[in-house]
Amino acid sequence: MIRKPKDKQQTSFYTTFEEQLDHGHSLYILSNKIHWQQFEETFKHHYSEDMGAPSKPIRLMVALLILKHVRNLSDESVVEQWSENAYYQYLSGEDVFAAHQPCVPTELVEFRKRIGEAGIELIFKESIRVNGKDGQEKDATTDTTVQEKNITYPTDSKLHKKIITHCKAIADKEDIDLRQSYTHTIKKLTLLQRFRNHPKNHGKARKADKKIKTIAGRLIRELERKLPAINDYQVELELYKKILLQKRNDKQKIYSIHEPHVQCISKGKEHKKYEFGSKVSITTTKNSGVIIGAINIPLNDYDAHTLDPAIKQQQQLTGHVLENDYVDRGYRGVKNVLGTNIIVADNNRNKTAYQKQKLRQGFRRRAAIEPRIGHLKSDHRLSRNYYKGIFGDNINVMLAAAAMNFKRMMNKWKTNPPFYFFLKQLYIIIFKKSYFCITVPCKNTF
Repeated sequence: MIRKPKDKQQTSFYTTFEEQLDHGHSLYILSNKIHWQQFEETFKHHYSEDMGAPSKPIRLMVALLILKHVRNLSDESVVEQWSENAYYQYLSGEDVFAAHQPCVPTELVEFRKRIGEAGIELIFKESIRVNGKDGQEKDATTDTTVQEKNITYPTDSKLHKKIITHCKAIADKEDIDLRQSYTHTIKKLTLLQRFRNHPKNHGKARKADKKIKTIAGRLIRELERKLPAINDYQVELELYKKILLQKRNDKQKIYSIHEPHVQCISKGKEHKKYEFGSKVSITTTKNSGVIIGAINIPLNDYDAHTLDPAIKQQQQLTGHVLENDYVDRGYRGVKNVLGTNIIVADNNRNKTAYQKQKLRQGFRRRAAIEPRIGHLKSDHRLSRNYYKGIFGDNINVMLAAAAMNFKRMMNKWKTNPPFYFFLKQLYIIIFKKSYFCITVPCKNTF
């Protein structure tokens, strides 16, 4: 059958998104499901009423944060794609298409700092509410993972070279004449380190490592002599000295100069022996898989010790106490936390056949949290954290969890749209479409 010619007649310059967009699109439905007014009321106290330049709309900034993690985009990319996507703009509260960028990417950084962890937690709480009854199950599963920080694989030689670079930058900034810059020396020593795996070069590489460490110590001591007694670099210089003094088996080692709080965590993975970042606790409902808890653990604590803050956050977000929480054997030693029974996948001695069957079913469902953590990492920016500091660790995990909850409902609406969608379509067909088409020639976009 030959397709009929496409109707190229212009609709109107004054039609809105309500008339143009597909009302069954998942982003269109999400924009009408989220309670935007609560963000307006909660975040408005962060702004002055009569001072400074007018701010960007709060709904716009919250929508950009949600879109960033739902679509796995950077700050620059989400701002650029917003000006090209009508559904992004409708989610942000626009009525008609805008061809300009909504804001500068750095404004997202300032907005995250402005609303703080409490504001990000409110977005996470709203994502749980959007999932309805699925987020109110009585049983849940909990597991921990690692969100890696955006740092290179740390070695002593890398840290010592960075110390030398930073010391030279401080000297240039303060107009300090160093006795020697060591530029050519460092270049020669780097070449000796490069081929350390060859048997003949192993000794030379070790001597080069020691020489670079010595040069870093010399520059630190020279800066301390030539800088005033009270200066702005005391904290940095103390950090550099601590790096030079730390040994192989020391605890609380520093693995990065710009992210000194990073922990070295080993989860027993075959392909990745060590991960450098922070530990994260994830809690999901047992059957539906809604994430009802996502909290960052700053230190490399034993898994069982992370249950108390994780359950406390879950109760604060959902408003109810879980009956059972199924966990793996890494949580052994804990039976009850804040009224929730902790069920560990251990041996089932002294249990009846019925009890063993129920436990077996629960632990089979517990295994479903593993692929969900995998999707959090691969699809929602939990695999590598680009936000700075412990604050960045805390908000990244909550934004990733909120994005996955929103995405879950968006996927659900693709196959099973809500009932009000059909009522809205019927209303448009009966009351709007017929009269609108009489006055303005338009194409059926629904």
